[in-house]
Amino acid sequence: MSLVYQAGTLNTTALTVPNLYVQIAQPQTLALAGASSSQLGVVGTAGWGPVGMPLPIGGMSDYVAAFGAKQNRTTDAGLAVNIAVMQEASSFVVVRVTDGTDVAASGTIDGVEIQAVHTGSVGNGIVAAVTATGSGYGLAVTHADLGAATYAGADWSAIAAAVAQDLNALVKVALPETVPAVAAANVTLSGGTDGGVPTTAQFIGQDSTVRTGMYALRGQGCAVALLHGVTDSTSYTAQAAFGTSEGIYMVAAGPTSDTVTNAISVKAACGLDASSVKLMFGDWLWWNDDTNGMMLVSPQAFAGGKLVALSPEQSSLNKALSGVVGSQKAGLTGSSATYSAAELSALFTAGIDVICNPAPGGTYWAVRCGHNSSSKSTMNGDNYTRLTNYIAASLAGGMGSYVGEVINDTLFSDIRSTLLGFLSSLLSQGILGVQNGELPYSVVCDSSNNPQSRTALGYVQADVAVRYQGINEKFIVNLQGGASVTVSSASGSIG
Repeated sequence: MSLVYQAGTLNTTALTVPNLYVQIAQPQTLALAGASSSQLGVVGTAGWGPVGMPLPIGGMSDYVAAFGAKQNRTTDAGLAVNIAVMQEASSFVVVRVTDGTDVAASGTIDGVEIQAVHTGSVGNGIVAAVTATGSGYGLAVTHADLGAATYAGADWSAIAAAVAQDLNALVKVALPETVPAVAAANVTLSGGTDGGVPTTAQFIGQDSTVRTGMYALRGQGCAVALLHGVTDSTSYTAQAAFGTSEGIYMVAAGPTSDTVTNAISVKAACGLDASSVKLMFGDWLWWNDDTNGMMLVSPQAFAGGKLVALSPEQSSLNKALSGVVGSQKAGLTGSSATYSAAELSALFTAGIDVICNPAPGGTYWAVRCGHNSSSKSTMNGDNYTRLTNYIAASLAGGMGSYVGEVINDTLFSDIRSTLLGFLSSLLSQGILGVQNGELPYSVVCDSSNNPQSRTALGYVQADVAVRYQGINEKFIVNLQGGASVTVSSASGSIG
């Protein structure tokens, strides 16, 4: 009788019984999928939703259903999502923060307390209504933005149990010691508050068993992230450390009405010098919000939204931004106030970027430099941070399957094939580019960098070198004109 085994489970050198042995080999794939580079992490305030819990959303409709309507706060997460969507961002992870004084809305029906499951002012719009049905009673819970649900039961205990089983319930039912008889009635919850503006420490959060604030974004696959509306320079280095450890490009901003001199001085004093942080100058932008009207908002969401909408080899430099009505420097009246070359030079030399109008390509609002806060010229481009993080995340997400394999030439070959295949796909998609006819990458994984003295200890090393494409930042056109100029034409004369 023939026997069937999974490949690798049968020692074929120790067979003693004549028979047919069938080994099923798993399909081998040497392909490596790229990591996501389009997800934006937003840490901000909201009028509803779980605090400190990262929630993935795809746009404003998802945001409103999870966190309620936008609020007139510079730290509002919904405002950041809305602005980023205007820059063509389409994937987000949102973390709500509060100052701890926020209160959940509540109401009572015949002594039974109906309480919103989350704190915040949005809960004040929840309506709970008890109606008689053919088989008992039903509790209908409705909200214009958050949705609706209905729960049935013969008495309050049954209704409360039904609500408790719904993981997406908007309310929770607290029964008194003596449970009253259920009767038709309704109540609109009230008393919900958002609390004050969270502190910088609350935006940063805790990196413990239960992560909060910025640290709740750990492991969420965000390519770019921002603490919306936070301008405290004491947070910059913490953001840099987090961005470096997680492979996230953090977008920070200076305070409103900042000056060039002060911005440069503050950055130097706080010790920020990292490719993981893009620091935007505190020239805040005017935004005509469809809910709150004209608002002065941080430049973070504009820059962050544009970055995640671009392929990782691209720079935010000179890319047109949508929704900007004006800025503090230019005003709202079409002022011609612009940045001088000296001001821009001072900001860019210090590692500070700015959004302004005009841009090199014309009279539109755009990020003016496309740099991060690093002082190293080989590392200070948006494209360096974004592409490095993208490649590293892709390798981290796909190369782990080789751990535990037997070390031999076949393993070296498979590793090389996987890495070369991935880098080749980047080349074919234009993320990498050929220059002077040379491939922009190399992979070494063989006995030359894996001697027996190392492999005997369980080490395998692959050395990958990748050359990125540069960004055209200083475009020089040499013009020679005049009646005495001699012009040579390769195609000859016209006529």
